[in-house]
Amino acid sequence: MDVVSTFFLLKNLQVRRTSLVQDSLHQLSLHHYELKKPLMVIFEGESGVDQGGVTKEFFQLLVRDLFNVGYGMFTYSEESRYFWFNSNSIETDLEFQLVGIILGLAIYNGVILDVHFPLVVYKKLLGIDPRLQDLRDLQPQVYRSLNSLLAMEEIESMDLYFEVSYDCFGETKTHELIPNGSSVQVTGENKQRYVDLYVNYLLETSIATQFSAFKRGFLQVCGGPALRLFQYEELELLICGLRHYDFDALERGTTYKGGYTKDSNVIQWFWNLVKEMSVEEKKQLLFFTTGNDRAPVGGLGSLKLIIQRNGDDTERLPTAHTCFNILLLPEYSSQEKLADRLKLAISNSTGFGLQ
Repeated sequence: MDVVSTFFLLKNLQVRRTSLVQDSLHQLSLHHYELKKPLMVIFEGESGVDQGGVTKEFFQLLVRDLFNVGYGMFTYSEESRYFWFNSNSIETDLEFQLVGIILGLAIYNGVILDVHFPLVVYKKLLGIDPRLQDLRDLQPQVYRSLNSLLAMEEIESMDLYFEVSYDCFGETKTHELIPNGSSVQVTGENKQRYVDLYVNYLLETSIATQFSAFKRGFLQVCGGPALRLFQYEELELLICGLRHYDFDALERGTTYKGGYTKDSNVIQWFWNLVKEMSVEEKKQLLFFTTGNDRAPVGGLGSLKLIIQRNGDDTERLPTAHTCFNILLLPEYSSQEKLADRLKLAISNSTGFGLQ
């Protein structure tokens, strides 16, 4: 196939780093029928051909912006460490639709995203109705309280009614779970119905507008009979990858080129340094070398990392071809120098050394 034919089989996306959400929203909404083409991303004003690394970076940066709590689309629970749809969001349906499109495109383009949704999101994408059990991940304290309520025999003294109170921009508001719910007391006979309606409100009704747009965007890319073949855990795995980091498996699966072997001094120093890294530093290293800080399906060993010699001792920093999972490592003269150069490279990896 010639270059021209290949070009028209790609969805070309030109965006500005300073206006990533708006540019992406505009371009991805223009020709939705092209969403199933592989992406080729160009950052305006930057040279270079996207061989995969730029696309990975695009996804990472866009997800970071969209899930920024200050942006207002999602809330973040320190207790559960999950994001959830902001029921008070003033953002447009199109922006929630964009998030769904991005998740779908990530699957279609084989990119793992750093998205922290509870499993119930993937259940809902597959049309599975949420249950009380699904609250355990998202709101553990509420889950425990509702479970305790169901176990109680005498609950009239708690003076509960069929209503839910919630915060809306600093003001407490009330939603009735049934008509005239503020006058219907929760009793031992109707407590199951109360819990069911409470769960339905939290996981369905309160975010219906936002989730509907999100799901619509996702199905634009990944809709069809094939989606029904997946379990919700498998869907999460395709989008988010594994949460476990087995760097021993990464080391076992790594190959060496350009004159390096597993016994080379620089290689020995490198893995010594990796073993001493914090989890956050390991994630930075993973992002620097692969364009993603999550393990793919199959674990880190399946990445097939390549460490290639990139010249003699130098002051230059390590670089990477993220599309091929190649780390280009000069033959530094000491472990201390390698540590200094590597730390500087991985801590400034956004837009640097990615191809």
